[in-house]
Amino acid sequence: MNKQFFSAGALLLSFVVLSSCSKDDDKNTPAPVVTLQSKTVANIDGDAAGKDLYTFYSLADNKVIPNSDSATSKWDIGFKSTTLIINGGSSGPGKGEAQVITGVYNNLVEAPAAGYKTDAAATKAITGWYSYNMTTHIITPVAGTIIVLKTATGKYAKLEITSYYKNSPATPDDKSERRYYSFRYVYQADGSRNFK
Repeated sequence: MNKQFFSAGALLLSFVVLSSCSKDDDKNTPAPVVTLQSKTVANIDGDAAGKDLYTFYSLADNKVIPNSDSATSKWDIGFKSTTLIINGGSSGPGKGEAQVITGVYNNLVEAPAAGYKTDAAATKAITGWYSYNMTTHIITPVAGTIIVLKTATGKYAKLEITSYYKNSPATPDDKSERRYYSFRYVYQADGSRNFK
């Protein structure tokens, strides 16, 4: 009888010790670190057919938004020829603002705190992202140019345009299909300016 009582007591004590250890372990376990991943997007139609229409894109959802939703906050950036618009100011009802900065895309780990502009009727917030060769008529994204945005909902994103031509040819020429944007971006969903 004493043996059974001792065994039951030892079992109970083991359970209490193990239970308290697992609770302590839960308290000491750090929260998982979320690493933001850069997304790559290819061949977004920037009005290749010349219909004078923007292609609207949601960075949060990583998808094209229909033109029928142009008056909503569902999109963040719009593409038409070499003109880029953001969902804010004169271009849309959202909280969108942007600025173009110079740097190394991978090294930009925090969005600037100030310096953002909204679109206005005469000027857009995103300018200076490309160069134009008057001889070859080729549009080339300017190396080291990063577009930093506040999205339609006020979140931060960084974006780098990598090509203006379909399928991103290494050396576009006059036969390359133009007005097809390829870019990479990081979207920070938590509202912070952190891109790490």
